[in-house]
Amino acid sequence: MVNALGVLQLLVMYAGLLLLGYRFFRFLTSPVTRVVRRITPARVADRHVPVVAFFLLFWIYFALAVAIPQVAGVR
Repeated sequence: MVNALGVLQLLVMYAGLLLLGYRFFRFLTSPVTRVVRRITPARVADRHVPVVAFFLLFWIYFALAVAIPQVAGVR
């Protein structure tokens, strides 16, 4: 019985941490999604904006990964 209560307590804690993490993640990514919402056409559905933001950040990261060694003179 004590083990079952311990497992239940851990599951409740895990669910709470997931909720906090989700809210924290949304808080950190909201500026990016807001900017992407402004620059994308109105035809793009709101549910697709986070995906567009991810790919935009991916390509910016890739471009910076290529540009930084060139600017630094590293071959």
